[in-house]
Amino acid sequence: MDLPARIGKYELEEFLGGGMSHVYRARDTVIGRTVAVKILTEEGCQDAEAKARFLAEARMAGNIAHDNVLSIYDFGEDERHRPFMVMEFLRGEDLRHALKNGHIGDLKSKLKIALQVARALEYVHTQKIIHRDIKPENVHITTNGVVKLMDFGIAKTEGLAMTRAGYVLGTPYYMAPEQVMGQEITEQVDVYAFGVLLFELMTGAKPFGGDSVERIFYSVLNEPVNPEPMLQSGAPQALCDLVTRCTQKSPAQRPQGFTPVCAELEKLLAVQDAPTMVMPAAAPPAPQRPPWLMPVLLLVVVALAAGLYFALQPKPAPKAVAVEKKGPDLPKTLSMASGDMVLVPAGPFLFGENKEKATLPAYYVDKTEVTNQAYAAFCSEKGYKLPKDFKAGKPDFPVVNVSILDAKAFATWAGKRLPNAREWEKAARGPEGLMFPWGNDPDPARANVGSPLGDHLRPVTDFPKGASPYGALNMVGNVWELVEELGQPKPETLDYFRTNKLLKYTPSPNETWYEMRGGSFNDQLSEIRIWDVAHIPAGWRLPNIGFRCVKDPQ
Repeated sequence: MDLPARIGKYELEEFLGGGMSHVYRARDTVIGRTVAVKILTEEGCQDAEAKARFLAEARMAGNIAHDNVLSIYDFGEDERHRPFMVMEFLRGEDLRHALKNGHIGDLKSKLKIALQVARALEYVHTQKIIHRDIKPENVHITTNGVVKLMDFGIAKTEGLAMTRAGYVLGTPYYMAPEQVMGQEITEQVDVYAFGVLLFELMTGAKPFGGDSVERIFYSVLNEPVNPEPMLQSGAPQALCDLVTRCTQKSPAQRPQGFTPVCAELEKLLAVQDAPTMVMPAAAPPAPQRPPWLMPVLLLVVVALAAGLYFALQPKPAPKAVAVEKKGPDLPKTLSMASGDMVLVPAGPFLFGENKEKATLPAYYVDKTEVTNQAYAAFCSEKGYKLPKDFKAGKPDFPVVNVSILDAKAFATWAGKRLPNAREWEKAARGPEGLMFPWGNDPDPARANVGSPLGDHLRPVTDFPKGASPYGALNMVGNVWELVEELGQPKPETLDYFRTNKLLKYTPSPNETWYEMRGGSFNDQLSEIRIWDVAHIPAGWRLPNIGFRCVKDPQ
């Protein structure tokens, strides 16, 4: 296809590769997002089963929302009736290339990769989907270390069977015995393939060799996986035992699903994170005393005595020197009628994507997003209009459908103000510029992220394990948070507001734009950069936009 080319609102910019399907890097011209577009070729369209499988993959993966599964944004047909799907654009490399290039890291890094794959499969199985093709090529590692499970092209879901009689799907090295034999397929085939993948992740090699498919299948059916290469590579015995259990010939003898597998891997990671006690070295033998030591010691004693004598002689009183009085320590928490606040101490911190050094005085930040209960009290006292679709029956949920003008009015009433960009970011990342409030490891279980569009808000006190270094909750996910920082929208953002009739909002030419931070419940954790901003007009309101306040010490 000659580039650049266009399919609907997607402008294809670069061919990335493919076989039966071609994949392109593209740009969503409406919101400016970089995406990957996968198009079934003319040859693929001639194969009815290939076309049906392509469409099934698009529909199936499009209903999966998990941080460790590749996101499908859209699908349809081009003007030549070729089906296409629009996917999350991934930077980084697949696990096969990471193994080949030596980019996997130490045992702890390998365990983190394995755990993310296991969590993805645990979720996929709750959706009644069996992947059936787990292998390094279908596991992608982004530049931020987030693992993405890909390629549901031969996945099986309840009520869907498109396999020809006698036709086996999968990759030979990773196929379970029941797959090889053409027997009933259950979620346990993914457990088996994960065990093989885990072996390869630890050793860099497959557990079985063979120069023909027949020889590989013989090994799968008859030979147990030998854990010795894993032990030689430094894998702990417990991990070797897990691989042995996952690759049992009988599905019933494997771990039943991925919940116990995740628990085992989390336990192994906890051991890696445990502090190591360093024993002091044995004291060296006392050195022999040289013959000249005693005379030198005698001279030192005489010199000290003389110094002491002169030091004790009376001296004139020193002049008084003014000493700056240090103020009292600020309390770490501040309880107010509108909600508790936590202290962000004065001092330096790292700001932005490039971790630039900056300094701020001390301030307090709301421990949680402003709640429906607090906002209702403000509206009642000031005669202010409640937001659209206000959830009075959910007092501990964040208030949403508020503009920055509404947020400012609330903050003034509460004796607070809105944070600027640096105050919000320091409260979220701490002084060391963490990638997430809780640390540098992506863990979607610590935040309300990855939910499909709809009412998926959570109470403001949920996810305590995702707290920032100062104790602020939900600074990533749940709702976008409004920030008192002027912003300049990109041209494509302006076009989006002007042309999208569903928004029912057209910014005025002179309208002020502001920043919002932290993402919301329907953003994937891998897409949230804590230093990134989104820009909105001052009057804009949405059911996934809220706010929190700050306050200067008295």
